[in-house]
Amino acid sequence: MDEIRKIKHMLKAVPVLEGAGVHLKRVFGSREVPDLDPFLLLDDFHSRDPEKYIKGFPWHPHRGIETITYVLHGRVEHGDSMGNTGVIASGDVQWMTAGSGIVHQEMPKGDEDGLLWGVQLWANLPASHKMMPPRYREIKKEDIRDLVLENGVRVKLIAGRMNGVEGPVKDIVIDPQFLDVSLPARGVFDHGIPRGHKAFAYAIEGEGDFEPLARKTAGPETLVLFEDGERVNIAAKDKPLRFLLISGKPLNEPISWQGPIVMNTDEELETAFREYRNGTFLKHRGK
Repeated sequence: MDEIRKIKHMLKAVPVLEGAGVHLKRVFGSREVPDLDPFLLLDDFHSRDPEKYIKGFPWHPHRGIETITYVLHGRVEHGDSMGNTGVIASGDVQWMTAGSGIVHQEMPKGDEDGLLWGVQLWANLPASHKMMPPRYREIKKEDIRDLVLENGVRVKLIAGRMNGVEGPVKDIVIDPQFLDVSLPARGVFDHGIPRGHKAFAYAIEGEGDFEPLARKTAGPETLVLFEDGERVNIAAKDKPLRFLLISGKPLNEPISWQGPIVMNTDEELETAFREYRNGTFLKHRGK
């Protein structure tokens, strides 16, 4: 019988201020990286007050990583140095590979009630792909498969495979799974994850038990990091539960990280910032 993953530990999101003055909750960051490799950072932006997000994230560089933005409510306007522009709205995903370097901006807007809610995940790139050409993918909600399982569980499949179906985000080095899972009250979700891959769940709504017999309940704004194994088994309490389930193949490489740039060595990091200062940072041509 496949081994069910146990809970390694749980993290509660903490308030931080980022960008030009965006109030958000940081779920994990640099201190937790050894446990979460290949993932670097997870932020939860959730507010009904435009003053807490409207200034957004003006033009800034990235190199060596991928940024994944999933909007639950509201929208985020995007522009980058390759000439891409667009808007991701409720249910949409932006999967941006910075690679050798990109400069972009992300400007959030609330819905008709002023609500803005979404998450941004940073995934690391291996040394062999740090300087790959940058690319930008905008995945609309209608392109994301909404799987309805027999037990009333619903899964929005963004990346990875499930029940013979592959998510719209493909050809990613770390072989990720990115699922948005909704359980009815007392519902149970049992799902396979490759052994050796790091895996975590992030609770969005409701409460649940993320390990059979553990009696450790996780609720909103809580991350559950799993130990190794072949499967996760997650059960909702008396109300519906919604969570993100994310996994990927660890890189097991050294990290040199400052702000929006993540490289393998201090020398590479210094080169990146020197190039940004002297105008040679971008290796691609715009449209």
